[in-house]
Amino acid sequence: MDFIQLSGYLLALLIGVSLGLIGSGGSILTVPILVYAMGLDAVTATGYSLFVVGITALAGGTRNALTGNVNFSIVFLFGIPSLITAYLVRALVIPAIPDTIGTIGNFALTKPLMLMLLFAVIMLLAAMKMIRSASPAFEPSALSKGKIIISGTATGLLAGAVGAGGGFLIIPALVFLAGLPMKKAIGTSLFIIAIQSLAGFAGDAFNRAIDWFFLIPFTLVALSGIFIGITLSRKIDGEKLKSGFGYFVLLMGVYIIVKELVI
Repeated sequence: MDFIQLSGYLLALLIGVSLGLIGSGGSILTVPILVYAMGLDAVTATGYSLFVVGITALAGGTRNALTGNVNFSIVFLFGIPSLITAYLVRALVIPAIPDTIGTIGNFALTKPLMLMLLFAVIMLLAAMKMIRSASPAFEPSALSKGKIIISGTATGLLAGAVGAGGGFLIIPALVFLAGLPMKKAIGTSLFIIAIQSLAGFAGDAFNRAIDWFFLIPFTLVALSGIFIGITLSRKIDGEKLKSGFGYFVLLMGVYIIVKELVI
């Protein structure tokens, strides 16, 4: 194991810490770590990310459930359409995309390049959301089941396409559309992320062999991080941390775009 791979395992701790502390951001870190530190291609990385984030979020969601910070009726309402969409995208849509999508002169848009660029755009959007909502004044609305189902379908599409759990979308939806307080929204979000991520991974596993000897140890490292994050959440203002994390994600998104298109 070289230094870069070792640093990848150390960075895997941040995946869990982020999920435990602010309920999102884990998948934003997972794909770049798997691609640039662990040397996986983008298609494999987005699939493996779903497993890592899914298992880690499930552990965090279970921990929150024990303290009453999970609304299971919302998990079902949001999670079922999310689960179905994520599975279908990984099982049917991603395999149907050709390896080379198109060419312009000497430039070739490949499937891995498209996924990394799409992921970078998602990172930039997530970063701006985290930075702008560092100290949000939430005004919960009345429960809108239709909007929650639509939001679940949209985040399932995101999860399946780029391996992102979508916590930065799920939490605001749970607060605004379901009227959940922040702590319960974070706990509920973790269960939803787990459901849609593991469903997406199941769709991916349907089409490819999985390197469990790599994936399980990496996941266990990330898993240990979520308990660190949950412990820190009792001592650190998660909203202030979210702003700083947002700037980090912003830099990572710009780095991916530059690396994929320029370097």
